[in-house]
Amino acid sequence: MADASLSDIPLTTLDGTPTNLAEITDGAVLVVNVASKCGLTPQYSALERLAQEYGRRGLTVIGVPCNQFMGQEPGSAEEIQTFCSQNYGVTFPLLAKTDVNGPDRHPLYVELTKTPDAGGEAGDIQWNFEKFLIAPDGSVVNRFRPRTEPDAPEIITAIEAVLPR
Repeated sequence: MADASLSDIPLTTLDGTPTNLAEITDGAVLVVNVASKCGLTPQYSALERLAQEYGRRGLTVIGVPCNQFMGQEPGSAEEIQTFCSQNYGVTFPLLAKTDVNGPDRHPLYVELTKTPDAGGEAGDIQWNFEKFLIAPDGSVVNRFRPRTEPDAPEIITAIEAVLPR
């Protein structure tokens, strides 16, 4: 069941530009809440490889900085951008720092967290680097928990399934 409104939810890029998923891409999207000071931060490397490898086929990786998990994303927008580009060569879009849980949860995450993971569990984001795969039709097709590496076979299989051949 596709939620057509998902692509129209107002978003803000890291540099403060208003946008939405429809403006960022007309293909598949991998949305990931990210942080610069987390044990999982090296996942940025694999996320960038996915963006490079699958970008031509219609995948857009979007990083969503979040400081809700033990303060692991304390930086300003400029510090986050510099960290990501200098340390991991990140070229994929980053959004403004966002709450993914709690009373100020961003509307995008209100919708995303309704999607269950492989074990059937929906609800709050567990930690940094939780991943959601959105098909080109706007439906959320997969949820992968933080410790699932971006280039894990189950993520690659899911991405391949939603991209044009």
